[in-house]
Amino acid sequence: MINAYLERFARRAGSQLDPLDSTGYTLVRKGSASVGVNVLEDHGVLLLVAPLMDVPSNGREALYRRLLELSFLATSDSAFAIDAQRQEIVVRSLRRLSGLDYEEFEDLLETVGQVADDWDDALVAEFPKG
Repeated sequence: MINAYLERFARRAGSQLDPLDSTGYTLVRKGSASVGVNVLEDHGVLLLVAPLMDVPSNGREALYRRLLELSFLATSDSAFAIDAQRQEIVVRSLRRLSGLDYEEFEDLLETVGQVADDWDDALVAEFPKG
């Protein structure tokens, strides 16, 4: 189902996208952002993740507050999160696969990509690595 949605998305965008690999993953570019599309079949979910920046060593409290404030309204159906294993700030969206239609898939992919594209450079400038 997700491969069919990816193919349809690519046709509408006039671009080429790779289908899901054997682990259920592929990458989609949106402006300066890369969105990982992950199908976690064991859990029955679609996980979209766009890395933004490394977690800085200084100013974390201010960064975390800013991310929480932005996640209140500026992220639509997505949210900022921290990938603890990679020490990265990401934009992510999680949705059950059951009942997922193409329009919702497209909206989630566009939203995660747009939020990441809108905020990656701004957050790096506001909270430089240190």
